[in-house]
Amino acid sequence: MAKTIGIVGGMTPESTTTYYEHITRTYHERFGNYAFPEIVIFSVSFQKYVDWMQVGQWDTITQGLVKAVRSVKNAGADFAVIATNTMHKVFDQVQARVPLPLLSIIQATAEAIQEENLKTVGLLGTRFTMSKSFYKEGLARAGIQTLVPDIEEQKLVNKVIFEELGIGKINSESKEKFIQIVRRLHNSGAQGVILGCTEIPLLINEKDCGVRLFDTAVLHADQALAFSLSGSDRS
Repeated sequence: MAKTIGIVGGMTPESTTTYYEHITRTYHERFGNYAFPEIVIFSVSFQKYVDWMQVGQWDTITQGLVKAVRSVKNAGADFAVIATNTMHKVFDQVQARVPLPLLSIIQATAEAIQEENLKTVGLLGTRFTMSKSFYKEGLARAGIQTLVPDIEEQKLVNKVIFEELGIGKINSESKEKFIQIVRRLHNSGAQGVILGCTEIPLLINEKDCGVRLFDTAVLHADQALAFSLSGSDRS
């Protein structure tokens, strides 16, 4: 039997639907039927998390995520993913307080980069993901060096994520600016660029940029599907 997947979502709704659609559609492509794993989704009220991030209340964020993970467990999940990059800042703290396994988006991303033997990558994401050390340190443990945009570019990327992509708004001017940032990272030595916010793939892709891009939402969803099927006759 496949393990039931728990998704802690709502951060934002756009990325949560990406996880659900990718898992179910990938399963169908592989096996040709609709017997994909059962999935439990707990969609948080995101504004609270935005407010807590702004004032640095990461302990409160941890408490909220622990509650969310426990909710998917109570609904039948055998393991869970937190469907966003930024909240992985407290991944270890949450994992220590919940009674089921969590799969890390940083680990999934690092493994994908290692498979291609890349040593230096760029990172786009919220300002918390780009400016804090948790993502870079996670990649460094896998032998991967991380480059980030300059401060003004980080402000632009963060603004577009929260004011546009999080509500499904696609702006052609923002797209061009993101492409320019990706190319600058590439010219600075990045062999590929991590789309370290699960909404960024709504705006740009590899054809736009001419640079290897790592879609963290897809990589994390793939990891969840593989873990769900591990040990079953469909793995």
